[in-house]
Amino acid sequence: MLASLQDKKRKELLQSISEEDALKLIYDWHFWARPNQIAPPGDWRYWLLLAGRGFGKTRTGAEWIREQAENAAKRGIKERFAIIGGTAADTRDTMVEGEAGILAVSHPDWYPLFKPSKRRLIWPDGTLGTLYSADKPARLRGPAHHKGWLDELAIWRYEEAYSNFDFGLRLGEHPQAVISTTPKRVKLIRELVADATIRKTKGNTYQNLANLAPGFIKQILGKYEGTHLGRQELYAELLEDAEGALWSREQIDDDRRTKHPPLKRIVVAVDPATTSNPKSNETGIIVAGVDSHGEGWLLDDRSLLGTPKKWAEESVAGYNNYAADRVVGEANNGGDLVEVNIRTVDKTVSFKKVHASKGKFTRAEPVSALCEQHKIHHVGNFALLEDELCSWEPDSNMPSPNRLDAYVWAFTELMLKKGGGGDLETETTEER
Repeated sequence: MLASLQDKKRKELLQSISEEDALKLIYDWHFWARPNQIAPPGDWRYWLLLAGRGFGKTRTGAEWIREQAENAAKRGIKERFAIIGGTAADTRDTMVEGEAGILAVSHPDWYPLFKPSKRRLIWPDGTLGTLYSADKPARLRGPAHHKGWLDELAIWRYEEAYSNFDFGLRLGEHPQAVISTTPKRVKLIRELVADATIRKTKGNTYQNLANLAPGFIKQILGKYEGTHLGRQELYAELLEDAEGALWSREQIDDDRRTKHPPLKRIVVAVDPATTSNPKSNETGIIVAGVDSHGEGWLLDDRSLLGTPKKWAEESVAGYNNYAADRVVGEANNGGDLVEVNIRTVDKTVSFKKVHASKGKFTRAEPVSALCEQHKIHHVGNFALLEDELCSWEPDSNMPSPNRLDAYVWAFTELMLKKGGGGDLETETTEER
């Protein structure tokens, strides 16, 4: 109706609105939201919002939590909410303090007090929101809640975080939770999608173009539109494994574990990006080990998009945190770049430089074969890495799979002989 008015008439109408009514309108999410950002009606336990990047998942989840807090106050009930992100930083920086987080969408007259040190949001009536990190699932064992918001569930490392929360979603007459995530074909997401008791809503990036930065539209949409990854990240499709991929999710799931045995060796493998701008590839940083029976264990994926200083610091942190024996660095693109950066951060690190004389497929195939033989286990979920493993097609023009490359370097060093696959030349530099 407003859009159909002439400019003069529209201005007169808007000026006639009182400040009080204007404030009500600004914070009326049902007025501003698109239909697929409004929770479905009815008596449901979980609402699964599967949507592409930039759809407005965070805003949707934050607004739902705000609405639940206001409704609790109207009923005179002090409720307990769980606010759960993949990591502590995700929960705090995105879900609570982010530009579309709970604090940003809260009405000034019903604004929660945030106590970061206690991981708490406290609304004026005493309703309590507790912040959790999915990488510490034990903290969700025991606490009970009326409501919950689980963000980016598809990339949580431990499925146990979800099951612990699920057992605790039991307070009040209608305990409910919203799950907002870009889908990935991990086991838990597949199960939730197949569960007929869960309400589901789908959305894509293009539905929110009016609120996205032109740079994002140009770079991200331009880069991924029409690609296998774009179907998942933009259109929220739950993809099957790529036809020519060397790994399958079923195979990875079969050999996934929650703990690892004592390990004989641990390495950090680094596949560097040579630039650090928004269009750069990520630097792959993988931590892996091998046990006394010769089986391999994926321990961590610390890959990131960042400066050489940043990825060197992250690599050394992985080396120290896991008491690794060596950092393995790919030298084809960066030459001595990896070693120089690593030693700038910590000159005592034991480092091995590796060169690839043949293509990615030839290097990856022997490691893929180890997985097929059930000799490699992933300790927890690594959705972004597993996306690369199960979607990269050797003969395609897909972007360089840096996580996959680092994964291959790690298990080649741990489980294959020198020159494993007939294509590697290795050079060990100064030992620790």
